[in-house]
Amino acid sequence: MKRQNIRTLSLVVCTFTYLLIGAAVFDALESETEARRWEFLKNVKATFVAKYNITPEDYHMIEIVITENKPHKAGPQWKFAGAFYFATVVLAMIGYGHSTPVTIGGKAFCMAYAMVGIPLGLVMFQSIGERLNKFASVVIRRAKKYLRCQQTEATEMNLMLATGLLSSVIITTGAAVFSKYEGWSYFDSFYYCFVTLTTIGFGDYVALQNDQALINKPGYVALSLVFILFGLAVVAASINLLVLRFMTMNAEDIRRDEAEMQSSVDGLNYEVESTGKLLSCGQLNNYCSEIEEEDTSVCSCTCLGGNSFTAHENEFLLDQGYHPADIITSTISLKRMSI
Repeated sequence: MKRQNIRTLSLVVCTFTYLLIGAAVFDALESETEARRWEFLKNVKATFVAKYNITPEDYHMIEIVITENKPHKAGPQWKFAGAFYFATVVLAMIGYGHSTPVTIGGKAFCMAYAMVGIPLGLVMFQSIGERLNKFASVVIRRAKKYLRCQQTEATEMNLMLATGLLSSVIITTGAAVFSKYEGWSYFDSFYYCFVTLTTIGFGDYVALQNDQALINKPGYVALSLVFILFGLAVVAASINLLVLRFMTMNAEDIRRDEAEMQSSVDGLNYEVESTGKLLSCGQLNNYCSEIEEEDTSVCSCTCLGGNSFTAHENEFLLDQGYHPADIITSTISLKRMSI
């Protein structure tokens, strides 16, 4: 089996194993808390309904009103600042879900906008990531020369460490900023930054949704957008290195397989019907040479790049009606054996 197939199969097995492990861990960490919270909410609901004598229909209407009112508490979501924030989230494939279009025109335009914007954004982020990697390689090379290292070239590992360090700085700094402006704990802010820059976008934490920040805090809005765009570019730089490394591994495997195939072709065995012997490619040519010395017929052995024809035999090549099958006698008949 080829190495590429082995690697692909290994990746599939590892991914599904990783999914099973993740499911087991999340089950152990979250299921019990979920059950407790659900019991608490049911008790609160029962107490609330009994206290105010609310019918199930009225309670359902209250749930709808509260759910629909949640995005409006943050202020207008579709004025220019909010719309720009939404467009950025769409292009970056984050998809918080904090606000969504409700009109048919808005939904149709969102789909068309995403079809063009997502590829455009991916290309832009990858291009910026490549430039960042180039800049990082120049800095690393100069730093190595300054430190008088024997190897001054920036390796892939050096670039991965550099982009990983820069990503960590962006996430930790962003977490401090969002913790201050949003009132979240530092861990929750760090969690929000990580979920955002990895484009997971659960939507449980969304910036710019308090105190009508989209309208009243333009500087904070600009800072949030810069954080998203620049942070995604840095993450794209890291991903670009990983993709490049994987492509390099594939190219190495392809070259290795081609070399093995060539060596296999050189070692093919051929069966000579007239003798019943199994000969290698080199032995076959020697056998053809011996036949040619005894007979004027031409041997069709070409496994090592053709035969050496005599001057008399080369005359056949000048004949316009020359056909190889016409001059190959029944003295020798070859069958190519399977590997």
